[in-house]
Amino acid sequence: MVTKMRLSDEERTRYLSPTHHIDCDSETIASYVSPRIKGLTSDKEKAMALFDSVRDDVLYDPYYYDLSPDGMRASSVLKKGRGYCVAKALVFTAAARAAGIPARLGFADVKNHLSTRRLRELMGTDLFVYHGYSEIFLDGRWIKVTPTFNASLCSKFGVHPLEFDGENNCLFHPFDSEGRKHMEYVLDRGPYDDIPVDEIINASLAAYPTLFKTLESLGGETVLGDFSREAEAE
Repeated sequence: MVTKMRLSDEERTRYLSPTHHIDCDSETIASYVSPRIKGLTSDKEKAMALFDSVRDDVLYDPYYYDLSPDGMRASSVLKKGRGYCVAKALVFTAAARAAGIPARLGFADVKNHLSTRRLRELMGTDLFVYHGYSEIFLDGRWIKVTPTFNASLCSKFGVHPLEFDGENNCLFHPFDSEGRKHMEYVLDRGPYDDIPVDEIINASLAAYPTLFKTLESLGGETVLGDFSREAEAE
């Protein structure tokens, strides 16, 4: 039996309020959310609709990094239409808050067995530190969801796209459609009210020195390659 909980007034306010990165009060987020939840009455329905939208409208791109001060704002990511896992979690979290659903960010270290050869070479590992997901408060409990991989990319990797039923955690499948290892959750770092920028940068610098040397040589906001094309080729 699942034990239900209630958020205090302070908690509810905290998980519905905008932050610098989760700018759920921006016009960009509001105009995105409004038509997608029109006519829906329950938080469950709204969360499911927003999950599907963010999953497929914002393309997963681990090669796209915007290191400018405002690059990791939900509205900025939404305008660009692509980003890596943390960026997509920011968009979904902001969208949920804009729809009146308490939401926060979560982070975990995961092993990704289906990355491309070039990405593995740049990273020097199959361990992704501070993989970003979202937690939303529905029916008296926190539910973990990750809208990271868009359906079109999943088809290229032979992975079933995640479907959120509004009731259960929706995280990466451990195996792909052919039974190969897909994702392993190694360390759950827990929930955060906002993105821990310094923690992520420090952990990433330590884990991926080659990747960041490449980024530094190219400078600031840059695109390292075409991940979707690599996935299709492999």
